[in-house]
Amino acid sequence: MNNKIKAIIFDMDGVLIDAKDWHYEALNKALAIFGLTISRHDHLVTFDGLSTSQKLNILSKTHVLPEALHPFINEMKQQYTMDITYQLCKPVFHHQYALSKLKQHGYHLAVASNSIRNTVKVMMERSSLIEYLDFYLSNQDVTKGKPDPEIYNTAINRLNLQPQECLIVEDNENGLKAAYASGAQVLKVETVNDVNFDNIYNYICEIENNA
Repeated sequence: MNNKIKAIIFDMDGVLIDAKDWHYEALNKALAIFGLTISRHDHLVTFDGLSTSQKLNILSKTHVLPEALHPFINEMKQQYTMDITYQLCKPVFHHQYALSKLKQHGYHLAVASNSIRNTVKVMMERSSLIEYLDFYLSNQDVTKGKPDPEIYNTAINRLNLQPQECLIVEDNENGLKAAYASGAQVLKVETVNDVNFDNIYNYICEIENNA
């Protein structure tokens, strides 16, 4: 079994971009049009890591939210997310340093996010991380979002590698379920601050030394 890591696949929200609050605020702003709101607790416990479509499906089961409104709310939510992103999304030195050093070491780098394609593109551009990536995947590149492993399976196939040759960096329960189910190595982080070169490189050395 080859335990040499050749690629690192990053989740985006809560890993490379500190955007959990942005999604929470944007969704609540869109829901408020219809007099609905979700608590911060629910957002972290129930909705963390899910796509907006998945969140709205849950809300339609638990609240009076007609499914016919989903496209409109989704569109408004994406617009509000973009407004916040243009305002707050900026380069973070330790992330740029981490990805540039990993690239120098010869690792392939990719992002696999439950966000829509445009959100991933804009956040990666504004954080100045896009130049280090081989590619990025969004929830529009798969039929099932996380916690289904499809997005990670797709990324691993595109890299033309075996799952055990890839390290996935994830932070939330739904993303971690998807990561473990893909068969890849997994580094769980608590916050975006844990995503730095030393933590990632040391973890890779640990995996390879224990092989």
